Amino acid sequence: MHRKFLKMFFRSVVLAFLVFGSVGGGVSHAETEHDGQLWFPLYNRFHLPGNFLGWVEVNPRFGDNVSEIDQLLLRPALGYKLSESFSIWQGYAWVTNYEPGFRDEHRLYQQLSYRHAFTHLKISSRTRLEERFIRNARGTALRVREMVRGDFPIDSNKQWGVVVYDEVFINLNTLLGGPESGFDQNRFFVGMNHRFNDSLSVDFGYQNQSINRRRGSDAMNHIILIQWFIDWGKS
Repeated sequence: MHRKFLKMFFRSVVLAFLVFGSVGGGVSHAETEHDGQLWFPLYNRFHLPGNFLGWVEVNPRFGDNVSEIDQLLLRPALGYKLSESFSIWQGYAWVTNYEPGFRDEHRLYQQLSYRHAFTHLKISSRTRLEERFIRNARGTALRVREMVRGDFPIDSNKQWGVVVYDEVFINLNTLLGGPESGFDQNRFFVGMNHRFNDSLSVDFGYQNQSINRRRGSDAMNHIILIQWFIDWGKS
């Protein structure tokens, strides 16, 4: 039964990818630019003494129809576990962009995370405030982002599950040479999760990223997303 479900799921993901691609092919590039990408992030979560937590993310992203590296994010953070469901974080991110030319960005961010597992559903959310220091932009760009995720197990051992999440990004201010206030982008993901054990799992599926560009054509990226989650020192 699970094999049959997985086959149906993979066909659905491929169909969604083809549909988005065909729709993009019929839209003028002056309105929206479409690209096929591959994102392959690795998320490391560390259980430190007391209620402290650590986080190290390495996130390479390949664009131009997966022909070259487009972006690389390195994102460490220190967290504190408030309860079984809530944690707070202070982090830093170094973001490098390679196309059409090299430019980088430094970020500080504060985050509230929530996780709760029900019998047939796992809910998680992430509320993040970013202070962005962008090359050639004057001042500090502020951005808030909110992600809500649902995991739906499909087997009795909860090793396989369907994942759906959405994340919206809002710029809070306008910078000369930088972002403008208002809607920035949205990411929607549908895929599968496979849990190998209590410390290692992987998501794989399709992510649609729509980006609002105030000074030019908007962008829509059709992303094959494969993301790994490792819990270090989990008791």
